[in-house]
Amino acid sequence: MTAVASSPVSQRRLPFGVRLLIGSIVGILVYFGILLFFQYISNLGSPDPVAVANAFPSAVATSAQQVGNALVLGAIYALVALGYTMVYGIIELINFAHGDVFMVGTFIGLFFLTTFPAPLDFLGLHLPDTPITEPLVLGAVLVATLAVCMTVMGAINVTIERLAYRPLRRAPRVAPLITAIGVSLILQNLMQIIVGTGDRKVPQVVPNEHVMILGASIRVISLIIFVVAVVLMIGLQLFVSRTRLGRAMRATAQDQQAAQLMGVDLNQTIAMTFLIGGALAGAAGVFQGQYFGFVRFDLGFSSGLKAFTAAVLGGIGNLTGAAVGGFLIAFIEVFAQAVGQARWSQAIVFVVLIVVLVFRPAGIFGQQIGERA
Repeated sequence: MTAVASSPVSQRRLPFGVRLLIGSIVGILVYFGILLFFQYISNLGSPDPVAVANAFPSAVATSAQQVGNALVLGAIYALVALGYTMVYGIIELINFAHGDVFMVGTFIGLFFLTTFPAPLDFLGLHLPDTPITEPLVLGAVLVATLAVCMTVMGAINVTIERLAYRPLRRAPRVAPLITAIGVSLILQNLMQIIVGTGDRKVPQVVPNEHVMILGASIRVISLIIFVVAVVLMIGLQLFVSRTRLGRAMRATAQDQQAAQLMGVDLNQTIAMTFLIGGALAGAAGVFQGQYFGFVRFDLGFSSGLKAFTAAVLGGIGNLTGAAVGGFLIAFIEVFAQAVGQARWSQAIVFVVLIVVLVFRPAGIFGQQIGERA
């Protein structure tokens, strides 16, 4: 969470946000082209003459479908990765409990949808089923679920910081690291006791409707997840760069002692960091349940590991890097599945991570910081 000073050379270039947008669009198009090539070659090799005749249209539709899947998965990974990178940027703690905070968020969303006066049944019984009213009401239920889940998970994350991490702020770094692992195990075992070990089905707020894009059938909930996640990421970036608390967070990330001497309340700033990270994990938890349709008590480990890898790949401590890293992880996983190598997807992700860190130890967007004299 560092600011980059402007220079005469950088002032003549396009703003970073514009360059990032252009680069993202170009990257998605290149990714689509690579998928299209592999899918087209695969269709040409089919013994079915009908499949060969429709090789190109089928390849376009399949590639567009995979790009859509990657964007939705990347949005979920990015939201979780932002929590990792914010905490590390402020107090240099690898919060291994964050994946399980995300897992708890999936169940908070589930509990809300199943216990809040059965909202879906309530809507069907008492409101007219019209093309105008139903989307508005279902949208209100989704917004309410997000608001409740983000609020609860933000409060839980602040409580974890206050009880588990703050007393160890002056301790050797290994102490809070082990504590984070302990908090992760506590959350996982508590949810196992409460909900059991099986899959729990999540009520779907948005009807299972689809939109056709380049021949691909994209679910409406996928579009909603992607748009809302991007809005949350942009809002976080604006908050950190434009608000007083955001400036305090950046100052604390650069030098805690200097920030405290300048009047920054460290406890408030760190608590706000955990609050925002927990809220984003809560939003990701709602999206996880709505996209996949089920949740489990043990999904926090794998999702947390992917999000942490995304943060390191993009440059841990850098908000943009964490978001981009989340999408890169999803693109790699989906590509491996598209070419029939799904079982190697995790290995490929870590090979890419190792290669990137060999040439850029601080990650793609991380800044190289020299040792202080």
